[in-house]
Amino acid sequence: MKIGPYQLENNLILAPMAGISDHPFRSLCKQQGAGLAVSEMVASNPALRDHKRTLLKADHKDEIGLRSVQIVGTNPEQMADAARYNAERGAQIIDINMGCPAKKVCAVAAGSALLRDEALVKKILDAVVNAVDIPVTLKIRTGWDMHNRNAVDIAKIAENAGIAALTLHGRTRACKFNGQAEYETIKEVKLAVTIPIIANGDIDSAQKASYVLATTGANAIMIGRAAQGNPWIFKQIDHFLKTGNNLEKPTTSDIHSTLLTHLEQLYSFYGNLCGVRIARKHIGWYFKHVDSISLETRNQLNQAISPTKQLALINSAFNHLH
Repeated sequence: MKIGPYQLENNLILAPMAGISDHPFRSLCKQQGAGLAVSEMVASNPALRDHKRTLLKADHKDEIGLRSVQIVGTNPEQMADAARYNAERGAQIIDINMGCPAKKVCAVAAGSALLRDEALVKKILDAVVNAVDIPVTLKIRTGWDMHNRNAVDIAKIAENAGIAALTLHGRTRACKFNGQAEYETIKEVKLAVTIPIIANGDIDSAQKASYVLATTGANAIMIGRAAQGNPWIFKQIDHFLKTGNNLEKPTTSDIHSTLLTHLEQLYSFYGNLCGVRIARKHIGWYFKHVDSISLETRNQLNQAISPTKQLALINSAFNHLH
């Protein structure tokens, strides 16, 4: 799988997820076998550019592997400027978000809401591609609702604009994350254009990854929610695709040590107070992959306000499991 001049180690990509695909999580997933990890979306509005949260979203200092930054917005000039700004800060790939179904994003006609305005899509893609000399990728959905699937038309616009690769989530904007992703539209898009196509949506196992690749003919797959608390999924899929055999699931000790490493990186990246708060959701996802822990322990973990307390509770829970 190549994106522009860049050869990926494999065809498995971590999805950009708001509040999740930060520097620590991207690094962890790359260590566990992801060939590429895209940042959470960064607003193109210049008024937000120096905001601490915005800077953290696009922070890739010392990040291993390729650095891909996703930008979001509706103004072609602002999007072009945001692409230049992030390229100057070290981004090697710029990804454009036209797939997010979140209400606060679509309310300003950004994200997947843009799919209703193909003329504006073209203006944005042309502006961003012409603004930088690094590859530009695009993430979209199949359309804005079940009766208006225009992914093939958008894909052709993207190809003509010089987009280096296209990610397609097998749902419409109206579907959000409900129901089941469909892959027929992804197959149609793959047949309609020559640029690399990345399939996304409900890929939660090695077998499902193999099925989606075979069904759609996509060049790569993107994993989102299935990687939460489960960064090993990339290594498992990569092994299955190469050998046809299942990799053994991580042991309780593996999960324990990986979680501790992840938390230490969160504390270091965000600071103790914010790190502890952000860690809570990740802890909940990791514990879904081990035997159940008591409600009392869960409540204590959600109330912990220091790294020392949070780590002590986690170690105690895992010692009990062992």
